[in-house]
Amino acid sequence: MGAIYRREMNSFFSSSIAYVFLSVFFLFSGYFFLAGTLMSATTDMSGMFSALFLIVLILIPVLTMKLISEEKKQKTDQGLLTAPVSLWGIVLGKYFAALTLYTIGLCITLVYALILSYFGTVMWGIVISNFLAMFLLGAAFIAVGIFISSLTENQITAAAASFLVFIVLYLIDQIASLVNISFIKNILVSLSFYTRYIEFTRGIFNLSSVIFYVSVAFVFNFFTVRVFEKKRWS
Repeated sequence: MGAIYRREMNSFFSSSIAYVFLSVFFLFSGYFFLAGTLMSATTDMSGMFSALFLIVLILIPVLTMKLISEEKKQKTDQGLLTAPVSLWGIVLGKYFAALTLYTIGLCITLVYALILSYFGTVMWGIVISNFLAMFLLGAAFIAVGIFISSLTENQITAAAASFLVFIVLYLIDQIASLVNISFIKNILVSLSFYTRYIEFTRGIFNLSSVIFYVSVAFVFNFFTVRVFEKKRWS
């Protein structure tokens, strides 16, 4: 797994992906911090984190689009399948590389909190809750994006499909409101990424939401492993 992880990290920074991701994330987070926090003369960063949900939704497909689809296009996936590493090692190596780059971008929010601490009292509990929410959201979305990348050889298709899926997940509350069958509505509401995320931004720590995001990450990494297994034996 370590070799796969290092390979993917090198790939991120030898291409434009890491720089595009970090630049765009820093740009929008900086704007939301300036407009929603500093100019409002508040130390509450919840508004910035709430606004970043959509930015994460757009950027994560950029991180995940080529992780497996490019391997399939270049036929290098066959080399991975015959390498002395488990399928879980392959998938998790790629997964943790993307999650590491995502976390590097996310750490800028802690820098903003330190800046705020010079101007007033920062509620660090809420800051950490917001940071955790964004980390868990990214962990789940990255797993979904990698799974989608494993289904196609075209990285643009992978990015577009991931974006479409994330939009549906974002709008699931609105979709649920249109459903009149109660048990279906309850199922849709229970799958809401956004509602769980917003709870964290308000300082509400819900263990079930943590389990939800971690479970999504595990399940979709498992699905990706199954795709590799099918490829290995086909």
